[in-house]
Amino acid sequence: MAVVLVCSMLAGLAGCSVRYMTPARGVSLQSLADVDTDIHARMTREPGARFPARIAVARVQESQYRSYRHTGYGEGNYSIVIGRDPEEAEELKRLEKLPMVAGVAALNRLVVPSRLETDRELRLAAASLKADLLLAYTLDTSFEVDGRAVGPLGYITLGLLPIDQAIVTSTASAALFDVRTGMVYGLAEATTRETRLASAWTSEDAVDKARVAAEKKALSEMFGEIEGVWNQIVAQNAEPSTAVASGP
Repeated sequence: MAVVLVCSMLAGLAGCSVRYMTPARGVSLQSLADVDTDIHARMTREPGARFPARIAVARVQESQYRSYRHTGYGEGNYSIVIGRDPEEAEELKRLEKLPMVAGVAALNRLVVPSRLETDRELRLAAASLKADLLLAYTLDTSFEVDGRAVGPLGYITLGLLPIDQAIVTSTASAALFDVRTGMVYGLAEATTRETRLASAWTSEDAVDKARVAAEKKALSEMFGEIEGVWNQIVAQNAEPSTAVASGP
């Protein structure tokens, strides 16, 4: 694990005893696709969702994910994060306001198996909630202090160095799956950066606020892309009479 010292060379400073662990990585949404499915089978998949549609939502991260506030559930190719920061939950509410959305439900450990390999496990869980679509998204957040990268599950030692600059970069990615057929309706992605003075990081909570700020911006931009993708999906797949009747 990488350790970046963000403190004075004087070991006696009290702030040097506090360390913040950076979050583990996100997961490639492409890796969720069934590896046993050949190109022809994927090309023949057809949309099966009904509109107005119910959407199941899952945040996916690398297997055995850990961060300052959250721990992933499940083993295998990836894990899911059950808990959400308030800012993250706020962004998810935007889905409920989209046209032709009948409801939004978050997947949890009551319906998700402990072994997770492909999108199939999540689609089965979504089916148990009678969802038509599955929105899987992931967050990949990295830290850089004074030009030095801190890797996943690395430690930032906190202290006082006003010359140091800290950069938090977050990428939010999402894929919208058809629960019935596994077809991917659309993708969205956004990357944002937060720049702070490392001297302001005097506690773990202070560092985590920078993470939350970067992830909130990335999520906000990603959901902005999802809104555009969703409008195209509705235009192409919803029955005209239904779309008009259910419009805002």
